[in-house]
Amino acid sequence: MFKYANYIIHPENKLYEPVHFHKSVKLKGKIKKATLNVTSLGCYYAEIDGVRVGDFILAPGFTSRKRVQYQSYDVTKMLKEESSLDVIVSDGWYKGKINFNVDKGKEELKKALIAKLVIEYKGGERETFVTDESWLVKKDKLRMAELYDGEIYDSLFEDEYVNAKTIDYDKKKIEKQEGVFVKEQEILEPVSIFKAPNGDTLIDFGQNLTGYFEFCVSAEKGDRVAFTVCEELDKYGNFYNDNYRDAKARFEYICHQGENRYKPILAFWGFRYMRVDSFPCEIKKENIKAIVLHSDIKRTGYLESSNKELNKLFSNIIWGQKGNFLDVPTDCPQRDERQGWTGDATVFCKTACYNYDVNRFFEKWLHDMRLDQGKTGYIPNIIPQTVCWDWSTAETSGAVWGDSATIIPYQLYLSYGNVSVLKKHYACMKRYIKYIGSVTKEKYLWCGCDQFGDWLGLDAPEGSYRGSSSEDFIASVFYRHSVGIVIKVGKILGRSVEKYERLHEKITKKIKETFKEYKTQTECVLALYFDIAQDKKAVAKQLNDMIIANGTRLKTGFVGTPYLLHALSQNGYSETAYSLLLQDKFPSWLYSVKQGATTIWEHWDGKNEKGEFWSRNMNSFNHYAYGSVADWVYEVACGIKPCEDKPAFEKIVIEPTPTDKLDHLSATLCTKFGKISSKWYHENGKIRYEITVPKSATVIINGIEHKVKKGTHIF
Repeated sequence: MFKYANYIIHPENKLYEPVHFHKSVKLKGKIKKATLNVTSLGCYYAEIDGVRVGDFILAPGFTSRKRVQYQSYDVTKMLKEESSLDVIVSDGWYKGKINFNVDKGKEELKKALIAKLVIEYKGGERETFVTDESWLVKKDKLRMAELYDGEIYDSLFEDEYVNAKTIDYDKKKIEKQEGVFVKEQEILEPVSIFKAPNGDTLIDFGQNLTGYFEFCVSAEKGDRVAFTVCEELDKYGNFYNDNYRDAKARFEYICHQGENRYKPILAFWGFRYMRVDSFPCEIKKENIKAIVLHSDIKRTGYLESSNKELNKLFSNIIWGQKGNFLDVPTDCPQRDERQGWTGDATVFCKTACYNYDVNRFFEKWLHDMRLDQGKTGYIPNIIPQTVCWDWSTAETSGAVWGDSATIIPYQLYLSYGNVSVLKKHYACMKRYIKYIGSVTKEKYLWCGCDQFGDWLGLDAPEGSYRGSSSEDFIASVFYRHSVGIVIKVGKILGRSVEKYERLHEKITKKIKETFKEYKTQTECVLALYFDIAQDKKAVAKQLNDMIIANGTRLKTGFVGTPYLLHALSQNGYSETAYSLLLQDKFPSWLYSVKQGATTIWEHWDGKNEKGEFWSRNMNSFNHYAYGSVADWVYEVACGIKPCEDKPAFEKIVIEPTPTDKLDHLSATLCTKFGKISSKWYHENGKIRYEITVPKSATVIINGIEHKVKKGTHIF
């Protein structure tokens, strides 16, 4: 694709300073078609004659360093007889603070552009312009662009063009675009502009979002526009973004004379509020708007109930997914992190697949996982592997985090019937299983290794984030679970799985022999959900009693929470599950809703009832993991059950679980076979069910099976 093109750079190539490449194009005649193929080491923004090329924000996306995606754009209608092709390149995800220690000692990492413009004339002639030293480059008016810190734009700045320099960078890493484009999705107007108690002017968009903003103002030459963003206000109603840690999360713009209109091009923020640090006049609502960004995924699932707070939770789950599905599944979009943490994606992937069509989104991310998998088979805890904190140099996987290698591709199979991803990923799965066997200190268990445990479990000892559940038990349970998935996938692909079946039997036996008592909510949940408890009835009662004794409240963290309501409802305690779902006292899903949350919080107590914050260090207010509860609402409460023998809802089974705690509840799911809808509500002392299916299905009401055909059915 780029055989005759070269990567080109600015001779100085300073960190955080975007550069502007330019090529003049003069046509020889009338064109039939023109295609621009382009990518960069960093993020790029391309224009032809001042008009943006394409709508991919922060192209070429976030990938493993072992590959670079390129994009192709049809620019036939954009070219004139004489045109200017301009491309601005920033450090983006490739180099900078987001890479932590990876860049240390690697000065050869330079932001660079490679491009090819192919013009086909109507007479049959073909002309190609490629990046080389004939291209010009200068420092851009965009003086600084850094994903954590923001942008600084000086409309008065001017620089002289110089000839670009070529660098030798492996072009074999360049691949065709695989992921879903990140695009502008919606616009939010300010809800209010007000003075905080300390005198700051604040803008409230009413929603914690991921994206940027656009402003317009009539200004004098040299006037300054500056904003800083945050998610929450402190207990006094003042601006607060200490939880962003070292991310400056700022924007600055130097105005020219007259009307100034601008929106950032190579940065994004996670925010609800903006502090107006400087503006040429009194800012009004018409001066600014927020623009929501996320990967261009299609909404497929909808939940609605008679409870307004529960509906707000459903909305918060959607916004949490949108805000963190920005080319990779990030942990959070605001602070100095924004990384593809595998554990967060693992626990949320089922809910993600109900809410949106994320098949292609996850396929691209799993490709990066295969590229970044270690030689020993370990899965980095962050994908793409851009982070090199001290603990990560040990080349280890944490249970649940590493199990993303098995759980997520298998979920794509269940949700979309995607056999292709299983074929591509099966070797990765097996290598991961082999890795666990090579590092454990106890054969047929996963013991003696550093783990995340039940991350952020509320029963954690003082000073710990890891909960009180046995880390060896958690790791061994997921070791067994991943081996079980390898067996299932092997059978789907027609592979021999006898050795994994033997391994699974031995792991099961060893777990039951070793872990006979369960001391925490999460340990009970995992023993029940993963069918390890020898006396399920007794363990289910123990779990239920623990919850009731705690005021009908949970204590689970990242690991126990996704399976908690499932473990209860599968063992006769659906009403307790509903009580947890609808609990609004801390800790609970609706507690944050009552505190004004518009997304899912990282901590159950990110902000307490006094308005005090849990911590500065690790306290995101847009962290989707606990939104995993939505899959229970789809599957159990509304009863839209997936079937492993006929994935992607080729086989439809609907078995709702109603409650007196809600007047009505409904779920709608768009599948490749059509729309499935399950609704129940109370009417005249009875429960009325309205079930819509796109093909023949089984509906189970009060344990009685009903075979139904395509259409809407009332029970």
